[in-house]
Amino acid sequence: MKKLFGVTTSMTTPFDERDMVDVAATEAMTDFSIAKGTDCLYPCGTTGEMHLMSCEERELVAETVVRRAAGRVTVFIHTGAMTTKDTIRLAKHAHAIGADGIGVVTPSYFNVHDRAMVRFFVDVAQSVPADFPVYMYGIPQCAGNDLSVDVAAEVALQAPNIVGVKYSYPDMHKINEFARINGGDFSVVVGLDRLFLSALVIGCSGIVSGVACPLPEPFVNVYKYFREGDLAEAGRWHKIANETVLCMKAGADMSILKYGLELRGLRGGGVRKPLLYIDDAEKKRIEKELRGIADAANIAL
Repeated sequence: MKKLFGVTTSMTTPFDERDMVDVAATEAMTDFSIAKGTDCLYPCGTTGEMHLMSCEERELVAETVVRRAAGRVTVFIHTGAMTTKDTIRLAKHAHAIGADGIGVVTPSYFNVHDRAMVRFFVDVAQSVPADFPVYMYGIPQCAGNDLSVDVAAEVALQAPNIVGVKYSYPDMHKINEFARINGGDFSVVVGLDRLFLSALVIGCSGIVSGVACPLPEPFVNVYKYFREGDLAEAGRWHKIANETVLCMKAGADMSILKYGLELRGLRGGGVRKPLLYIDDAEKKRIEKELRGIADAANIAL
């Protein structure tokens, strides 16, 4: 079964002037990410404003990315939703359209105890073929529910197509423990841009990054030089990646990422209400800082 590795771009979802999914812009973003050397694509996640979209819209984005990628890179669709029913619907759809696998965030908002958490992930994993890979996704600061190591291990035991976890909380001790599941044969990718190189050093498979959506080059180079064994050069690029993360506020505001795409010559599109787009002052700050970072790193905007 395929797994996420290296630099996985957590894709934004471009909305046009009518607040509709912009298919052409999604295709262009897919091509851009692949051309810049990212290893995998991950649409419809947190960066993609998933909980602000209908199932039909999420299916449209998934179909667009899979079709446009056309096997050039690995594509995992995030299918986690507010209900198990919708999550399973999106999971089955991802398999049907030829995605390489899926990611599934923990249940959100309502408190979910461990027994219910295990049942949720097992139900989703068993709704798709046994050879279709699934990543659990923990982001407790947003979802309100955390994913424990014990739960992850139990889910992996009951559903062998649960091949890994994406964890987006800065707890390196816990990330280490995730990596020990299945005797170490468990993929761990982090959603923590500023810990990318550290995560690679301790054995994680890679990163899922929203900041890499508009500026993938620093992250791609971190992974490239790490794999080549040049830690000094990987560290140099990691500092550049960190500066980018600080400039773009770690992707906490999706409109910052979308404006970054505009600076790269792409249509970033609007954000969906209740989110609001950044103001002109913030645009000026981002453009000045991002151009400075790009010029210093010899990256053409």
